[in-house]
Amino acid sequence: MDFEHKVYFARAQNELNLSGMVQKISDDKKMQVEIFGMKEDTYYSAAISHAYYSIFYAAKTYLLLKGIKTSAPEEHKKTFEEFSKLVDKGTVDIELLKIYQNMLMKADTLLHIFELEKCKRGKFTYRRIPEANQEPAQESINNAKVFFNNIFRLCENKSGRK
Repeated sequence: MDFEHKVYFARAQNELNLSGMVQKISDDKKMQVEIFGMKEDTYYSAAISHAYYSIFYAAKTYLLLKGIKTSAPEEHKKTFEEFSKLVDKGTVDIELLKIYQNMLMKADTLLHIFELEKCKRGKFTYRRIPEANQEPAQESINNAKVFFNNIFRLCENKSGRK
């Protein structure tokens, strides 16, 4: 992989690592209080978000290796559409597209939840939503790992042939 590919791939790995760390902090209330001096809370929405970004940057890496560059505006949409085209051509396994679609849906859902919750006043809802995201966060991290590892293999094969 050349420099630009390595930068995106390093970012994908960083986001994947961060999603796991955020989940671990969310799960460990003692760590929150004793090490970070915080009140107990959860950050599962952030874990989901970082897992999504891992997938996004891994997809960008693969697209660059295929000679496809995406940029703003609508970089996420363009990246997804270009990745989808490769799947339609049979270039990328359909399962990787399914994982990517699932993560995009969660990112949109979280944004919608945030928008709704900012209008609400009840403390119960504010405490309930982050805790309710524990299972989706674990699923997102697992999906990001699968996506990252498969894209890494695809990138290794692609760059190894050059």
